[in-house]
Amino acid sequence: MTWRLRGGLADLSDEERDLVASSLRHFDGQRYGLHAYVVMNDHVHVIVEPRPDFHLEAILHSWKSFTAKHIGQDRQHVGGIWQDEYFDRVIRDDTEYDQKRAYILENPFRRWPALDAYRWCWAIGMERT
Repeated sequence: MTWRLRGGLADLSDEERDLVASSLRHFDGQRYGLHAYVVMNDHVHVIVEPRPDFHLEAILHSWKSFTAKHIGQDRQHVGGIWQDEYFDRVIRDDTEYDQKRAYILENPFRRWPALDAYRWCWAIGMERT
């Protein structure tokens, strides 16, 4: 699943990225299984598996709504923070899963090749910060 900031808005600050990452982890194991994520300066990628009785659209809405409220308050911004549109895709097999996971983990290093580490990036099997 992928979603983006609205056009014309400043990039997410470190604190805003912390907020988004924290919100992704909040209901992990309860409403969904979080497999991987990266919070970039202007978009978010997530591999998530909804638990029974929880719908993907509702999970995404809660992430976007919660983070938009707090980011908007901190920025004193009136209006939306995230684009209404999002992209989701069903992962069909282990090969595709591995490809999507690698894409997420490599995303910041493709954008900023000089990086040694990126704290807003995680996948199953990695220690959480």
